[in-house]
Amino acid sequence: MSSSSEIDVLVSEVGPRDGLQSVDRIMPTTAKNAWIAALAASGLREIEVGSFVSPKRLPQMADAAQVVAHALTLDGLNVLALVPNLRGAEAAIGAGTHALTMPVSASRLHSMANIGKTPEEAIEEVARVCAYRDTIEGRRVSVEVGLSTAFGCTMEGPVSEDWVLEMAVRCAEAGADTVGLSDTTGYANPEQVKRMFTRLHAELGTKSGGAHLHNTRGQGLANVVAALEAGVTVFDSSQGGLGGCPYAPGASGNIVTEDLVYMLESMGLRTGVDIERLMKARPLILKGLPGEALYGSVPDAGLQKGFTYATAGVPA
Repeated sequence: MSSSSEIDVLVSEVGPRDGLQSVDRIMPTTAKNAWIAALAASGLREIEVGSFVSPKRLPQMADAAQVVAHALTLDGLNVLALVPNLRGAEAAIGAGTHALTMPVSASRLHSMANIGKTPEEAIEEVARVCAYRDTIEGRRVSVEVGLSTAFGCTMEGPVSEDWVLEMAVRCAEAGADTVGLSDTTGYANPEQVKRMFTRLHAELGTKSGGAHLHNTRGQGLANVVAALEAGVTVFDSSQGGLGGCPYAPGASGNIVTEDLVYMLESMGLRTGVDIERLMKARPLILKGLPGEALYGSVPDAGLQKGFTYATAGVPA
């Protein structure tokens, strides 16, 4: 594929965090590092490599600082980590993480189950993290909020769209660099996705963030297209479809990175990712987690004859 550094859509890989925290077993640190290196070598420019949370709560993430240290050695990679609170942010920034992602749930029941705080308290935590971030000299650490259960909740059912947008404004006012929307439970449909991201952009402008969409009910890629139509240019996905939220029952089904990249490139949108190199990273998941279920239509079927990348103009 083309060596051009320009991209149209940023694919943000969340498998090493969202994927692995949803698996009961623990992937060894060396296996994580090898997998992340292979993902980066495929051309992925942003990877959420772990969560800075209590190891008692998520033992799968106990080695987050070590994984960040390794990821920082990979050229051109934006290294993200999830943090639920100021304590986690301090640890992540101390480890050298480039950017922090903070989960703020629009659903009260999910928010309490996920981080033990009300939505309002979670926004106050965002403000504390941003205030701390602003004291760091010598480098700028981005704080990105993902509004969880923005399209519905397995515990509460429908979530008010007006409330979601109000929360987005509050998070931006608290200091977040960007605020995106997450379909944590796989409830979203394309019309809703397009409407919500259109409203988000109208409210936040350049602080309007990316889309974290699940394929739990088979709507994942359709929702990506809807978000693209609303101007979204950053999408989370997970290699092999690993992951979901452990505090949202039935919320399996992250969008498969391989399928997302294939669709975007087929649509003429440059991602900078080599799909064949990306698929070669899949066995490294199974090396660290033998027997784990992996998903993906493109990995199963392969690239069709005559497939061209958006930037290549010639068969792969």
